[in-house]
Amino acid sequence: MTAVLEVRGLVKNYGATPVLRGVDLAVEEHRVVALIGSSGSGKSTLLRCVDLLEEIDDGQVFLDGVDVSDPRADVAAAQRRMGIVFQAFNLFPHMTVLQNVTLAPRVVHGVAAAEADERARELLRRVGLEAFAEAHPDRLSGGQQQRVAIARALAVRPRLLLLDEITSALDPELVGEVLAIVRELAAGGMTILMATHEMGFAKQVADTVCFLDGGRVLESGPPARVLGDPVHERTRRFLTHLVEAGRLT
Repeated sequence: MTAVLEVRGLVKNYGATPVLRGVDLAVEEHRVVALIGSSGSGKSTLLRCVDLLEEIDDGQVFLDGVDVSDPRADVAAAQRRMGIVFQAFNLFPHMTVLQNVTLAPRVVHGVAAAEADERARELLRRVGLEAFAEAHPDRLSGGQQQRVAIARALAVRPRLLLLDEITSALDPELVGEVLAIVRELAAGGMTILMATHEMGFAKQVADTVCFLDGGRVLESGPPARVLGDPVHERTRRFLTHLVEAGRLT
């Protein structure tokens, strides 16, 4: 089976500083891959390179078997097949919730306004925010804004959903409502690559967990093994630190 996403030997440097040092990973259709690791390990940079928001220095990114990192590739066309949600909500404050969700389908994908509106309202119902369709983002809590951002990413019907630490900017009591949406998407078969610090969630929802350290995938495999019985000493130290901090049980 051809993976929806395949990354081969991905290298990214910021000036003289190496950030990704030859990353290999694959995300099969209807699977969830969780990226874990310390801050600065390269998780967010990897997601940005996959979405072609960053130029890569070496390696390849394949989407459904097509090398979208090839200099001759149509970057915009590849990006239209992916949805990405960042740590910050990045909603347009001068637009209503509905306008935020319909913008990309209308402007980027050329979807008719009525169709985009219908799809957006369906997604807002799905994330429990239909009543806020005409509200502006400043009327919403952080958790609600992040749920709108997820709806916005889904509005383009992405082949691959990228989630970059989407709960890290939220108060603890709001984390659950956002993760519940991701859990539902995973159960529905969405193909997801996500960076997360929520180890319990990764253990329950992910099909594969990849531990990044120093810009490399040091260890990957089923959550029960990587999080419960890791092979590498560096992975064990990382998880031990989380247990001591009360973030992994």
